[in-house]
Amino acid sequence: MEEQVKAPAFWESAQRYFGFEEAGTNLRTEILAGVTTFLTMAYIIFVNPAILGDAGMPKEAVFVATCLVAAIATLIMGLYANYPIACAPGMGLNAYFAYTVVKGMGFTWEAALGAVFISGCLFLVVTLFGVREMIVNGIPRSIRAAITGGIGLFLAIISLKTAGVVVGNSATLVTLGDLRKPDVALATIGFFAIVTLDHLRVRGAILIGILGVTVLSFFFGGNQFHGVVSAPPSIVPTLFHLDIHAALSTGILNVVLVFFLVELFDATGTLMGVANRAGLLVEGKMNRLNKALLADSTAIVAGSLLGTSSTTAYIESASGVQAGGRTGVTAITVAVLFLASLFIAPLAGVVPAYATAPALLYVSCLMLRELADLPWDDATEVVPAVLTALLMPFTYSIANGVAFGFITYAGLKLFTGRARQVKPIVWIIAAIFLFRFFYLGGG
Repeated sequence: MEEQVKAPAFWESAQRYFGFEEAGTNLRTEILAGVTTFLTMAYIIFVNPAILGDAGMPKEAVFVATCLVAAIATLIMGLYANYPIACAPGMGLNAYFAYTVVKGMGFTWEAALGAVFISGCLFLVVTLFGVREMIVNGIPRSIRAAITGGIGLFLAIISLKTAGVVVGNSATLVTLGDLRKPDVALATIGFFAIVTLDHLRVRGAILIGILGVTVLSFFFGGNQFHGVVSAPPSIVPTLFHLDIHAALSTGILNVVLVFFLVELFDATGTLMGVANRAGLLVEGKMNRLNKALLADSTAIVAGSLLGTSSTTAYIESASGVQAGGRTGVTAITVAVLFLASLFIAPLAGVVPAYATAPALLYVSCLMLRELADLPWDDATEVVPAVLTALLMPFTYSIANGVAFGFITYAGLKLFTGRARQVKPIVWIIAAIFLFRFFYLGGG
């Protein structure tokens, strides 16, 4: 009898803490949303070790580090910040780590981890002192809308490439892929299924689409089942192997600055874009923004200690938001699944990339509607916003899109005699990005 009394009381407290009633959600919806988000980003637990392995890091240890840091960061985001946003080592940042810093510039992976650690500490400092929150709250309304739309375009090119619909071409950069391939056909079926089911308001439409394509992949896509459970490998080869002393050398300080800038605006842009899609912005601001910023700031430092490149908020969280996720329970679900992946890696790896691509493509279509809110009769507002959105997919970087948006916004306001409309923080950010591009180069 005593346990029956305590359970409902605990559950009521949990519902109040996460704000289920205010968010218009329930436990089933939040868990489904968490599973959906996890399935769309589970690729990172296999891709990240492969990329960092090219830098000479032990792949098995990186696999463990990836799962652990994703779980830790996402759990903090869910429990502390109460946002349905998942975190994991960032794509692009891991490639920069492996192919530019280690293979291109000749630094050891231990020194590169040291650079990630220092950038994470800087990130944490600007967050604790409220500088990052000031930056986010200083983003002009038009740029804010463009960030959401730009992330939608970014998701679109990622999903189309993953599905095989869009492929690389030496003459035209991109072109149409071979539509006769099984993975393209299965991704197309998944896309139509997800859109149809969601339009009919079927709960878990995105998850049903992903799982449906996964099942079909065994019959038509050559997918193979490799078991369910396996013991996780040791993390010792990368744990605490960062070299901070080497990272403080003159040559790598530029690397630290690039890590810092990309982490700052990649994660910030993602947080703003996904929160906007979830309806979590109140008058253009995130109520628990600083808590969310602390979550991903802490994750960068933790990741460098465990043995992986920079951790960031994931744009794939938008798929869980579309599935109804509105609170931290969605993120907690993702965190639990990342921990489970340490033991069920064969099962987690059975979902092919082309099964999750349709979900991301559908979400990208929905995110583009934010561009309709732009003030199209004001070139000083709409041009920077459009450039923000376009540069994200065309440079394969959220941070680059934000950079061009800020620089263009400040420049056009200055040249049209409307400099007083620009907040001081916008001038500072634009100047920093100009310094980065012209002194440190692009990328």
